[in-house]
Amino acid sequence: MDQEEDPMLALEAPLVTNNEKGVLIRKCCHKEEVISELKRQMVLAGPLVVVSFLQFSLTMISVMFIGHLGELSLSSSSMATSFAGVTGFSLMLGMGGALETFCGQAYGAKQYHMLGVHMQRAMLVLTLMCIPIALLWSCTEQIFRGLKQDPEIAARAGLYSRWLIPSIFPYGLLQCQLRFLQTQNIISPLMICTGITSLVHIFSCWTLVLKFDFGSRGAALSIAISYWINVWILATYIKFSPLCRKTWTGFSKAGMKNLLDFLKLGVPSALMVCLEYWSYEFLVLMSGLLPNPKLETSMMSISLNTSSLVFRIPFGFGSAASTRVSNELGAGEPQAARLAAQLVIFLAVIQGLVVSLIAVLVRNIWGYLYTNEEEVVRYLAAIMPVLALSNFMDGIQGVLSGTVRGCGRQKIGAYVNLGAYYLVGLPCAIILTFVFHFGGKGLWMGIICGSSLQAFLLLVITLCTNWDEEASKAMDRVHASSTPANRLS
Repeated sequence: MDQEEDPMLALEAPLVTNNEKGVLIRKCCHKEEVISELKRQMVLAGPLVVVSFLQFSLTMISVMFIGHLGELSLSSSSMATSFAGVTGFSLMLGMGGALETFCGQAYGAKQYHMLGVHMQRAMLVLTLMCIPIALLWSCTEQIFRGLKQDPEIAARAGLYSRWLIPSIFPYGLLQCQLRFLQTQNIISPLMICTGITSLVHIFSCWTLVLKFDFGSRGAALSIAISYWINVWILATYIKFSPLCRKTWTGFSKAGMKNLLDFLKLGVPSALMVCLEYWSYEFLVLMSGLLPNPKLETSMMSISLNTSSLVFRIPFGFGSAASTRVSNELGAGEPQAARLAAQLVIFLAVIQGLVVSLIAVLVRNIWGYLYTNEEEVVRYLAAIMPVLALSNFMDGIQGVLSGTVRGCGRQKIGAYVNLGAYYLVGLPCAIILTFVFHFGGKGLWMGIICGSSLQAFLLLVITLCTNWDEEASKAMDRVHASSTPANRLS
């Protein structure tokens, strides 16, 4: 007869084995880590998206005021703004991205005093870069005349560019301050200061453009005034805030050394931004070569403005990802950095789907925000589904680019952007537009090919990253650029 099992022994046997307990604990811990990381990224990303929108609004507000001055003023200032973006503002924005690596990793490594040193180096380099940019802007009229533009538009664009020169210097300094605070997770003051600046900008535009009748000159000058106000507000905060006591110890000689090390990361960081930015500007130039250039350029201008506006969202998420990844790598936490990179991909897909869906739903009315021309509105409505796909791919690559900056892999990012846009994107746009005659839609379809390849390559690079190796590189970078705190003077 089979031996019966003792009921007492059965009760004493554990319901969950030690092995199973370990798995449950790990799953529970992993779930808590994911939720915690998600909260951190959302807390960072939300205000950074707002800051990005508010900064972008300065140029939009100026153009809106200029729009009341007439068609000539609007067209010339738009051309000058585009030229300034290509030759100056994009360079400053990209170069400042190097601080996301240097300051973010130094903060993670608790080398707090080095954040101020890195910011000083960046300020010095960017200020020196502003000099040739200012000289170039002073020759805008001659450049446009050489490109066979209308003489009157060229003259007005040259005037606007000359009055825009005072804005490039504070813009460069502002990029350094923003990254200095962002990498320390000090976001609320950024949002408040930028909000105050936007309100001041509206008042200064109204005063200079309409009240004192300075015209487009007043709109350009108001941008410089607003940037300088923003710089001084943030400088005051950095100097007196207790949150920056460890990271800002005053100006020092160390901030004038190792500038070449900053350039080694700053130049590819600038190329990452500029190569992408310039490719979209080429679309406007090519739209002017189509059979109905007035309609095509109007559609392309509105589309690019819409795309730039929407891109503020993934740019804010990308900045949050850069901060989290750089902080964790500097702290020697490769797995936390990996989790941050993986989560931000999920967030990018979600926000991309939501924004693209909204773009499709409002396609029939969106054009009325810019023009009353029914032909332009209908054409834009037909383009919006394609533009929605472009915005989705832009959102993915924008967030992944933030991860690249956090790791300090801007050189790889520059190569990716070069190949994606200039070997694939623009050639496809030319073929689809001028060979297969897709018109303006072909320009966007071509650039989508480039942004899709860019997003795919950045995704592969991110998923295949050896995070232990990146953490080691981050520590080496921090130590190589460090100056002992007691030697700062």
